[in-house]
Amino acid sequence: MFGRQPEDKFRAMQNEIIKNCVVTLDYTVTDPDGTVVDDGRQPLVYLHGGYDGIFPKLEEALHGKKIGENLKIKLQPQEAFGDYDEHLVAVEDAGMFPEDVEIGMVFERVSDEGEILYRITELAEGKVVVDGNHPLAGVALIFDMTVTGVRAATEEELVHGHVHGEDDDDHDGHGGHLVH
Repeated sequence: MFGRQPEDKFRAMQNEIIKNCVVTLDYTVTDPDGTVVDDGRQPLVYLHGGYDGIFPKLEEALHGKKIGENLKIKLQPQEAFGDYDEHLVAVEDAGMFPEDVEIGMVFERVSDEGEILYRITELAEGKVVVDGNHPLAGVALIFDMTVTGVRAATEEELVHGHVHGEDDDDHDGHGGHLVH
Protein backbone atom coordinates (compact mmCIF):
# COMPACT_ATOMS: atom_id res chain seq x y z
CA MET A 1 0.00 0.00 0.00
CA PHE A 2 1.91 2.94 -1.30
CA GLY A 3 0.59 6.46 -1.75
CA ARG A 4 -2.41 8.07 -0.19
CA GLN A 5 -5.70 6.37 0.32
CA PRO A 6 -8.81 8.14 -1.05
CA GLU A 7 -9.97 8.69 2.54
CA ASP A 8 -6.68 10.46 3.39
CA LYS A 9 -7.05 12.68 0.33
CA PHE A 10 -10.61 13.56 1.36
CA ARG A 11 -9.49 14.39 4.91
CA ALA A 12 -6.64 16.55 3.62
CA MET A 13 -9.09 18.39 1.39
CA GLN A 14 -11.32 19.06 4.38
CA ASN A 15 -8.48 20.61 6.36
CA GLU A 16 -6.19 22.17 3.76
CA ILE A 17 -7.02 25.08 1.48
CA ILE A 18 -6.68 23.87 -2.10
CA LYS A 19 -8.27 24.82 -5.41
CA ASN A 20 -12.05 24.38 -5.58
CA CYS A 21 -12.72 24.37 -1.86
CA VAL A 22 -14.90 26.70 0.16
CA VAL A 23 -12.99 28.60 2.84
CA THR A 24 -14.40 30.31 5.92
CA LEU A 25 -12.33 33.00 7.61
CA ASP A 26 -12.69 35.02 10.77
CA TYR A 27 -10.97 38.30 10.02
CA THR A 28 -10.44 41.96 10.80
CA VAL A 29 -9.05 44.65 8.54
CA THR A 30 -7.16 47.70 9.81
CA ASP A 31 -5.27 50.54 8.21
CA PRO A 32 -1.56 51.07 9.01
CA ASP A 33 -2.52 53.32 11.97
CA GLY A 34 -4.53 50.48 13.53
CA THR A 35 -7.94 51.97 12.75
CA VAL A 36 -10.48 49.19 12.16
CA VAL A 37 -11.76 49.29 8.59
CA ASP A 38 -13.80 46.07 8.78
CA ASP A 39 -14.49 44.35 12.08
CA GLY A 40 -15.40 41.07 10.36
CA ARG A 41 -18.66 40.65 12.27
CA GLN A 42 -19.71 38.07 9.70
CA PRO A 43 -17.19 35.43 8.66
CA LEU A 44 -15.87 35.68 5.12
CA VAL A 45 -16.77 32.66 2.99
CA TYR A 46 -15.28 32.34 -0.49
CA LEU A 47 -14.53 29.81 -3.24
CA HIS A 48 -10.76 29.26 -3.42
CA GLY A 49 -8.90 28.89 -6.69
CA GLY A 50 -9.03 32.03 -8.81
CA TYR A 51 -12.75 32.82 -8.65
CA ASP A 52 -12.15 36.47 -7.61
CA GLY A 53 -13.79 36.07 -4.20
CA ILE A 54 -10.88 37.74 -2.40
CA PHE A 55 -7.81 39.74 -3.37
CA PRO A 56 -5.25 37.59 -5.24
CA LYS A 57 -2.43 38.21 -2.73
CA LEU A 58 -4.66 36.99 0.13
CA GLU A 59 -5.73 33.91 -1.80
CA GLU A 60 -2.12 33.10 -2.63
CA ALA A 61 -1.10 33.41 1.03
CA LEU A 62 -4.01 31.23 2.17
CA HIS A 63 -3.30 28.40 -0.29
CA GLY A 64 -2.16 25.31 1.61
CA LYS A 65 -3.15 26.69 5.03
CA LYS A 66 -5.24 24.60 7.40
CA ILE A 67 -8.08 25.14 9.82
CA GLY A 68 -6.86 27.09 12.84
CA GLU A 69 -3.97 28.82 11.08
CA ASN A 70 -3.69 32.59 11.41
CA LEU A 71 -2.19 35.00 8.90
CA LYS A 72 -1.53 38.71 9.06
CA ILE A 73 -0.98 40.22 5.62
CA LYS A 74 -0.49 43.82 4.52
CA LEU A 75 -1.79 44.83 1.10
CA GLN A 76 -0.57 47.96 -0.59
CA PRO A 77 -3.29 50.11 -2.24
CA GLN A 78 -2.62 48.68 -5.71
CA GLU A 79 -3.09 45.15 -4.27
CA ALA A 80 -6.44 46.08 -2.71
CA PHE A 81 -8.80 48.85 -3.87
CA GLY A 82 -6.29 50.67 -6.08
CA ASP A 83 -4.53 53.99 -5.89
CA TYR A 84 -6.57 57.16 -5.41
CA ASP A 85 -7.39 58.74 -8.80
CA GLU A 86 -7.98 62.51 -8.65
CA HIS A 87 -9.58 62.33 -12.11
CA LEU A 88 -12.54 60.51 -10.55
CA VAL A 89 -13.40 63.55 -8.39
CA ALA A 90 -15.65 66.25 -9.85
CA VAL A 91 -17.55 69.33 -8.70
CA GLU A 92 -21.06 69.39 -10.12
CA ASP A 93 -23.95 71.83 -10.01
CA ALA A 94 -26.39 70.88 -7.24
CA GLY A 95 -29.25 71.23 -9.75
CA MET A 96 -28.15 67.93 -11.30
CA PHE A 97 -29.12 66.08 -8.10
CA PRO A 98 -32.31 65.54 -6.12
CA GLU A 99 -33.13 68.25 -3.58
CA ASP A 100 -32.60 65.85 -0.69
CA VAL A 101 -29.02 64.99 -1.73
CA GLU A 102 -26.78 64.22 1.27
CA ILE A 103 -23.13 63.44 1.90
CA GLY A 104 -22.59 59.70 1.59
CA MET A 105 -25.26 59.10 -1.06
CA VAL A 106 -24.13 56.99 -4.00
CA PHE A 107 -25.06 57.57 -7.64
CA GLU A 108 -24.25 55.53 -10.72
CA ARG A 109 -22.87 57.08 -13.89
CA VAL A 110 -22.40 55.35 -17.20
CA SER A 111 -19.41 56.45 -19.25
CA ASP A 112 -17.18 55.08 -21.99
CA GLU A 113 -15.32 53.14 -19.28
CA GLY A 114 -18.54 51.52 -18.04
CA GLU A 115 -20.57 52.06 -14.90
CA ILE A 116 -18.93 53.94 -12.04
CA LEU A 117 -20.40 54.51 -8.60
CA TYR A 118 -19.88 58.04 -7.29
CA ARG A 119 -20.22 59.02 -3.64
CA ILE A 120 -21.25 62.49 -2.56
CA THR A 121 -18.39 63.76 -0.40
CA GLU A 122 -19.15 67.47 -0.01
CA LEU A 123 -22.04 69.94 -0.39
CA ALA A 124 -21.45 73.69 -0.47
CA GLU A 125 -22.90 76.80 -2.11
CA GLY A 126 -24.92 75.06 -4.80
CA LYS A 127 -22.15 72.61 -5.63
CA VAL A 128 -21.81 68.88 -5.06
CA VAL A 129 -18.47 67.07 -4.93
CA VAL A 130 -18.66 63.52 -6.29
CA ASP A 131 -15.92 60.91 -5.94
CA GLY A 132 -15.73 57.75 -8.07
CA ASN A 133 -12.90 56.22 -6.08
CA HIS A 134 -13.61 53.30 -3.79
CA PRO A 135 -13.72 54.64 -0.21
CA LEU A 136 -10.56 52.63 0.56
CA ALA A 137 -8.64 53.64 -2.59
CA GLY A 138 -5.12 54.73 -1.74
CA VAL A 139 -5.17 52.98 1.65
CA ALA A 140 -2.86 50.12 2.64
CA LEU A 141 -4.84 47.42 4.45
CA ILE A 142 -3.76 44.88 7.06
CA PHE A 143 -5.77 41.65 7.12
CA ASP A 144 -5.68 39.50 10.25
CA MET A 145 -7.31 36.19 9.27
CA THR A 146 -7.91 32.83 10.92
CA VAL A 147 -9.03 29.84 8.86
CA THR A 148 -12.14 28.45 10.58
CA GLY A 149 -13.51 26.18 7.89
CA VAL A 150 -12.54 24.34 4.71
CA ARG A 151 -14.80 22.07 2.68
CA ALA A 152 -15.03 20.74 -0.85
CA ALA A 153 -17.10 22.97 -3.13
CA THR A 154 -20.26 21.54 -4.65
CA GLU A 155 -20.55 21.06 -8.41
CA GLU A 156 -23.11 23.87 -8.48
CA GLU A 157 -20.72 26.25 -6.69
CA LEU A 158 -17.96 25.39 -9.15
CA VAL A 159 -20.24 25.96 -12.15
CA HIS A 160 -21.42 29.34 -10.80
CA GLY A 161 -17.98 30.34 -9.52
CA HIS A 162 -19.13 31.36 -6.04
CA VAL A 163 -20.30 29.94 -2.72
CA HIS A 164 -23.97 29.15 -2.28
CA GLY A 165 -25.49 29.62 1.15
CA GLU A 166 -28.07 27.28 2.63
CA ASP A 167 -30.95 29.49 1.48
CA ASP A 168 -29.34 30.68 -1.75
CA ASP A 169 -32.16 30.03 -4.19
CA ASP A 170 -31.28 33.03 -6.36
CA HIS A 171 -27.56 32.14 -6.55
CA ASP A 172 -26.33 35.51 -5.38
CA GLY A 173 -23.25 34.04 -3.71
CA HIS A 174 -23.86 34.66 -0.04
CA GLY A 175 -20.67 35.23 1.83
CA GLY A 176 -18.22 38.05 1.61
CA HIS A 177 -16.19 39.20 -1.31
CA LEU A 178 -12.94 41.06 -0.80
CA VAL A 179 -12.42 42.21 -4.31
CA HIS A 180 -12.68 45.36 -6.39
